[in-house]
Formats: sequence, structure tokens, C-alpha cells
Amino acid sequence: MNESTELTAMSIAEILKSLPHRYPFLMIDKIISINGDESAVGIKNVTFNEPIFQGHFPENPIFPGVLIIEGMAQTAGAIVIKHDSTSGRKNIVLMLGVDKAKFRKPAGPGDVIEFHISKIQRRRNVGRYKAEAMVDGTMIAEAEITAMIVEATS
Repeated sequence: MNESTELTAMSIAEILKSLPHRYPFLMIDKIISINGDESAVGIKNVTFNEPIFQGHFPENPIFPGVLIIEGMAQTAGAIVIKHDSTSGRKNIVLMLGVDKAKFRKPAGPGDVIEFHISKIQRRRNVGRYKAEAMVDGTMIAEAEITAMIVEATS
């Protein structure tokens, strides 16, 4: 395969064009270090004024693990959609499964979560991605995400 992969980034405006998610469920603020659909790093700036902290937990705010998984999946989905759009296709990405999920440390207000995504394989319309969530160089969570790429209906 002799495809050219160019390192790029995605601003919040480009993410909003790619993903259907919106506030309060958009879990990434930008994506850096994109290498085609092979790998990328998504960024989530965790702030105290996010609605989730009203109930999780007011005295000891912890960013929920399920939202960390969602941030991983959104990062993978955004780079797949961006990559596939170069061929004129308009797709959406649906999560099929989460495997080998482990949560090692909590994240909270003031943390910057980096979602490190690497493609394990993609066959036609199903992709599998290794994902690691990092804060200040320390892994706080990891998982393997499986997703289905389907044509968007406008």
C-alpha cells in the first residue's frame, strides 16, 4: 500500500464538522499529531464547570471512566471520518465494542487528558483501535475500541 499519510491536526471547528456530538457530550477539544487513520492524540481539557461534576462527585470531582472511553472513541472516529472524507465519502462511526478496559488513576478538574489512539486493524467498514488515556505522561486508562464505519444519511 503506497498511500500518503500526512501529519495534521484538527481544531474544534473541524471536529464539529466531522462528529455529530455536541455539548455536553463532545469529549475532545482538539486533535494533534494525526497520521492518516493510523494514529492520533486527542485532547480533553477537564474543567470544574462541566455539568458532570454536579453529581460525580460534588465533594471530590472525578471525571467518569465511561466518558474517558467515549473520548477515546470520539478521537478514533474523528480521524477515520477525516481520512475517509478525502475520498468524498461522508461517514459516521458507531461504537461496536470496548475490550480490555482498565482504569488506573482518576482524572479531575485541571487535568488535560490525552487520548492516544493507534489503529490495530481495519477491514472494510470495521476498525479496531488501541487507546490510552494519559495525564501528565501517566497512563490513567486503556482500552481497545471496535467501531463500525457507516455511510451518513443526510
